[in-house]
Amino acid sequence: MKSFKTYLTTALVLFFFSSCVPPGGGGDSKSGAGAGSGTIQFIFLGLMILVFWMFFIRPQAKKAKEQKKFIEELAKGDKIVTIAGIHATVNKINEDGTIHIEVSPGSYLKIEKSAISKEWTAAINNPVTAEKK
Repeated sequence: MKSFKTYLTTALVLFFFSSCVPPGGGGDSKSGAGAGSGTIQFIFLGLMILVFWMFFIRPQAKKAKEQKKFIEELAKGDKIVTIAGIHATVNKINEDGTIHIEVSPGSYLKIEKSAISKEWTAAINNPVTAEKK
């Protein structure tokens, strides 16, 4: 099922393109009826940019900011999951943007901090709640 954002964006795009052609079929008209259509097009273009910013750019920037904060707050002993699906425990945090993780007792890997998945790590660190029946 398509989301509300998809329907809204499609409606704005269709409305914008339908306002590009004058009601007379696009012919050269000498009447002043089409004089305000340029202003309307700019208004709808601005609305489209606003919608794209609100629904696509802003949430992505917010998610990137949360990921950066999450990576900065990592500490030794934290249980993590990498974007490759490797479950591990943080052993050492280096200053060069890498961390040493312990995959199994005595087995260590050096990975980039950016390779840690915030969503998967949060999922394994939160206890699973039992469903009430």
